[in-house]
Parts: sequence; structure tokens; C-alpha cells
Amino acid sequence: MNEINQINNEPVRKSRILLVDDEPGLRTAVKTFLEDEGFEIFIAVDGEDGWEKAQTVFPDLIISDVMMPRANGYALLEKIREDEKLGGTPVIFLTAKGMTLDRTEGYLAGVDDYISKPFDPDELSARVKNVINRQERLLKAVSYTHLRAHETVLDLVCRLL
Repeated sequence: MNEINQINNEPVRKSRILLVDDEPGLRTAVKTFLEDEGFEIFIAVDGEDGWEKAQTVFPDLIISDVMMPRANGYALLEKIREDEKLGGTPVIFLTAKGMTLDRTEGYLAGVDDYISKPFDPDELSARVKNVINRQERLLKAVSYTHLRAHETVLDLVCRLL
């Protein structure tokens, strides 16, 4: 159920998270925890399934394992980053591959955050909220910049008429 905005009584859309992992137990646990934190969760079982669902769900965030059958997390990340509509979607790797070299490889590939398994659920929640909040601030700044540019063009057209 969506919350109601106190200012204008409109429903507040829950942030949508696409969780991509081939391990059913982990998917269930993370899904339940993040739903309890107020997120809407969509599930994919591997990178290929994740790519298909991302194109229909347009999530606010993707959380993906790295090691999965059919298409791994890096293959999914590459497709996301190359896509015109999904390219700016934040991606967090949640994986057992937690060595410094693994994390560095992930960051260089374009992942926004990297969480090693096993993980603390409260840390996962904090990092998810941080990434989503950062993305929302960025989108607001871009919208404001476009609005200001539109106003400038409109002012110019009005002056010329």
C-alpha cells in the first residue's frame, strides 16, 4: 500500500527495486526485508531474466548478484549501461565475490555500490536508501536545469515576437 503525501494528499510511489539473484533463499530474505522497509520489489533469477524485467519494470534501483547462470551480473550491467532508457539506473552488486580486486572491477565496470555477502540487513537498507536518495536528488537537479533552459528559450521566443 502506498503512503499518502502529507502536503497534497497524493499517493507516494514506492521506490521500485529489481532484485536479480539465482539463490531462492537469498531472494526471499532480501525481498521480505526490503518490502518491510517500504520498497516495491521485483524478482529475476539471473542476468537474462533481469534484463527482460528491467525493460518492463523500469526500476529505480537494480540489486544484482555477480555469479549467475545464463548471464552474470557484469553482462546485465553492460546491457543496462548501454541502454538509452535504463543507462542511468543505479546498480548495486550484492555478491560473495568481495575481495578488493573484485570490488574494483565492479566499480570500473560502472556499478554504483558493491556489498559483499554475508551482509548486514541494516547496512543493505542504508546503502539502498542512500543510492536511491542520491538518484532522486540528481533527477530533480536535471529536471530543474531543463525547466530553467525551457524558460530561457520561452523568454527568448516571447521577446522576438
